[in-house]
Amino acid sequence: MKLREITRILEQTAPLSYQESYDNSGLITGNNHQEISKVLLCLDCIESVVDEAIEKGCELIIAHHPIVFSGLKKLNGKNYIERVIIKAIKNDIAIYACHTNLDNVSKNGVNQKIAQKMGLENIRVLSPMANRMSKLVVYCPSDKPEVVERVRENLFANGAGHISDYSNCSFNSEGKGSFLPGESTNPAYGEKGKTNFMNETKIEVLVMNQEANRIVAEVNKVHPYEEVAYEIIPIANTNSQLGTGIVGELKEEMESNKFLSHLKSAMKTDCIRHTHIHTKKVKKIAVCGGSGSFFAGGCQGARRRCVCDRRLQIPPVF
Repeated sequence: MKLREITRILEQTAPLSYQESYDNSGLITGNNHQEISKVLLCLDCIESVVDEAIEKGCELIIAHHPIVFSGLKKLNGKNYIERVIIKAIKNDIAIYACHTNLDNVSKNGVNQKIAQKMGLENIRVLSPMANRMSKLVVYCPSDKPEVVERVRENLFANGAGHISDYSNCSFNSEGKGSFLPGESTNPAYGEKGKTNFMNETKIEVLVMNQEANRIVAEVNKVHPYEEVAYEIIPIANTNSQLGTGIVGELKEEMESNKFLSHLKSAMKTDCIRHTHIHTKKVKKIAVCGGSGSFFAGGCQGARRRCVCDRRLQIPPVF
């Protein structure tokens, strides 16, 4: 399989446009035309991971954390980051990172998986992302209702019109459009050299920014106009299905110490670290597959009964 085919699948689940501004997710080393037969998955692509990939004959390493966060000015092996990159390139090993773009996917993302392991219910995104959607407006001849229906169904079939758990969402209004076809045109309606007026249906749907151009290209295939009239308008709406962190509830309220034991068991770990425990029982839990320090205010806004307080201190081991 070509590397580009694998990355396309990864980016369908966690598009690179979902990553935070400070991140560097995506293809770190490698050629999109490279043939891939074996893949190694890891949390951090350190030197021993590259050695393991060489030993196992893997041409691709998919890591959660990007080995390169900021720009590299030199490649002389003075630190482990440079050594990893040099060794990967020498051995034709591609490195791909799915980091905050995967964190920010609520459905089947990092945080949801942690929440599922903990047995949380009634989950929702803690900090929904904004400015990731656009309003797509398409105009169709309203005297041809079958055309309007065909275009609308095409929009829905290609992922437009999703609002939370609702699908096929659109707003439709009627109006009158005008156009003057030039000599080189071949209009489906109206006459050349004359200003024509046509009753039109305006279809408005929400789309993810990274999907807008693809959806327009698909609409062009079924729309009768030679030049499809459309608008892509960025909006500041938040997306309840996309963002950082998750809030959920335990099935039953637990004693704090019992919850910590439950957490160890659910995550299959020998120990966990926590700050000072200041509440006897917990039910509502916030989850973040990262440092999470920037979530303190959001957690209070969600009225979470915290297991641990906000004081930054050397965490005890439990």
